[in-house]
Amino acid sequence: MYSHPQHGGGEEVKELRRQAGAWLKIRRTEVGLTQRALAEAVGLEYYTMVSMIEAGRGRIPPDSYLAWAAALQMQPAEFVRTLMQFYDPITHSILFGEAGTTAPGDGNGDKQAPRFRVV
Repeated sequence: MYSHPQHGGGEEVKELRRQAGAWLKIRRTEVGLTQRALAEAVGLEYYTMVSMIEAGRGRIPPDSYLAWAAALQMQPAEFVRTLMQFYDPITHSILFGEAGTTAPGDGNGDKQAPRFRVV
């Protein structure tokens, strides 16, 4: 069951966080940063926080999105848009309506997103 994106939630939320972490790790390695270097660039005291986020056991707080986008050499809007598909897929779908993330019956033919129940 999908819960509010700010809360821990069930297995679907945990899987989305793992996917977000995997994406962040790929992006970090693409730009040539170690976990320690990324932690320093975004103002984290401990590089293990990067490890936890990449493992899906944490999330990036919104007040540090700009620092993360800069460190990962991305435009802030692109960074947040990508991250939102993992952290808040329902809002992402409503705002961007991209294939694979939109609600059933939205005119995208037989492409259906996973059904989430918001609690």
